[in-house]
Amino acid sequence: MNQFSPETRELSSTGPVGPWLSLVGLGEDGRAGLCDAARAALEQAEVVFGGERHLALIGAVPGEARAWPQPFRNALPAILAERGRPVCVLATSDPFHYGIGAGLTKAVAPEEMRVIPQLSAFSMACTRMRWPQEECALVSLHGRALQRIIPLLQPGARVLALSWDESTPAAVARLLSERGLGASSVTVLEALGGPKERIREARAEDFALDGIVPLNMLAVSVVAGTDARILPLANGIPDEWFEHDGQLTKADIRAITLSALAPRAGELLWDIGAGAGSIGIEWCLRHRHNRAVAFEERPERAARLARNRLALGAPPIEIVEGKAPESFAGKATPDAVFIGGGLTDPGLFEAAFAALKPRGRLIANAVTIEGEARLAGLFAQHGGNLRRIGVAHLDPIGNMHGWRSAMAVTQWRVVKP
Repeated sequence: MNQFSPETRELSSTGPVGPWLSLVGLGEDGRAGLCDAARAALEQAEVVFGGERHLALIGAVPGEARAWPQPFRNALPAILAERGRPVCVLATSDPFHYGIGAGLTKAVAPEEMRVIPQLSAFSMACTRMRWPQEECALVSLHGRALQRIIPLLQPGARVLALSWDESTPAAVARLLSERGLGASSVTVLEALGGPKERIREARAEDFALDGIVPLNMLAVSVVAGTDARILPLANGIPDEWFEHDGQLTKADIRAITLSALAPRAGELLWDIGAGAGSIGIEWCLRHRHNRAVAFEERPERAARLARNRLALGAPPIEIVEGKAPESFAGKATPDAVFIGGGLTDPGLFEAAFAALKPRGRLIANAVTIEGEARLAGLFAQHGGNLRRIGVAHLDPIGNMHGWRSAMAVTQWRVVKP
């Protein structure tokens, strides 16, 4: 519940105003678990906003109680319309941990808002499980793709995941079993901190817990079998993990290309001629704040890319179906660009290079004579670095073995002035 539409983020009027908005974290124990400051904020508020569950937990209030409007993106304008009046916004536990706090701070100045949090569900889960929080991987599956948990499923890992609803635990257990992690322990923690709190555990491959309430979270202790499908932490995911039609930057070349792209936290990549999407997917897997825009002209390849994105952890990739460079219009400015296809198309490089941020990196790979000629011309014009990459793999030859060379790849790397 932290997403607001961009057009509503600057609605707060100018001028100094005191702390009119109180953001109160609420646990499953309702009003009984609130501190004195939180109770005072409730009593003094002329308007109290919250979900129907929140409002039911706190009971009657002196002011006007308003449930969140639908769709939820209308919530922020409704709050800001009351600017200057005492307003209380109810949130679940810690509003700044996968909560509404992040969205509110984009529109309300810090001096206009008081925040009174409670323990997050993650903190409570750690105390129940006796797990040090700094040793856990944390993820929210609430309103997000279930596959976001995949990169966190490392051998021996402890993963805490906020569920979308009562169906999430069984879905996660199935995913674990399908990936060779069926021996993993899945603990379902329901209604944490309230009178109906319940904690139950089952092996993923034997998961049969029923009657799970919608408000729950998971604690997964990962046990990897010998055939477990674990996402590697290094560049160069095996080729067979991608669905493709041959339009794929192979693992050896991909590892070198990702190293040349040199991703940094929070950066945006344009993957042009994305094909199966392997470069964009691995770029995003390097850091949870990395993003990519994948440009792919052919509809069947764009659809295949979307399936690969989900299968490999649902990284934040925007898939743009259309011909480049026309499809570049309106897209966010990239920190890095990879041209894997279309290098010889008129105007494609020029448009991509013009869009690139100053000091941004551009990498282009070519395997044809025409592509190499284009790279040689660009190198002469812009400088940078050229290298030729050759890879050979051992293949059987009758009852013996020999080296079979793959097509050599010419790679150009340039940093925009």
